[in-house]
Amino acid sequence: MLQEFKDFIAKGNVMDMAVGIIIGAAFTAIVKSLVSDLINPIIGLFTGGVDFTNKYAVLAGEVAQGASLEAAREAGASVFAYGSFIMAVINFLIIAYVVFLLVKSVNKAKAAAEKPEEVAPEVPTGPSELDVLLEIRDSLAKAK
Repeated sequence: MLQEFKDFIAKGNVMDMAVGIIIGAAFTAIVKSLVSDLINPIIGLFTGGVDFTNKYAVLAGEVAQGASLEAAREAGASVFAYGSFIMAVINFLIIAYVVFLLVKSVNKAKAAAEKPEEVAPEVPTGPSELDVLLEIRDSLAKAK
């Protein structure tokens, strides 16, 4: 069983997957910072500084008017935190778009790196064997 595990780990695709997961985790941190530190403030600038995170509706319990979502939860109220969901959707769309742009640029770089196979120009060839035989047959038929 130990030998089978060693063989499994030694396979190239397992190591590629491990590297992909590690790079993916690092990339996630970069994209999260890009979204929260750079893009969301710009979106906030255009939307008048609206932060959807603290938007909620109280389903049960008492909450002071204008209290933050965290304060409402600490008060033990049952809240419908639709603002957090809206922010999660916005963050997802931004992250998906950034990943799309990244994949698009990687595919473009791959396509530029791959040289198209050189196609030899077509050289005109002479008549085929069948064409020659048909020509001989026709010449013999005319000679009769």
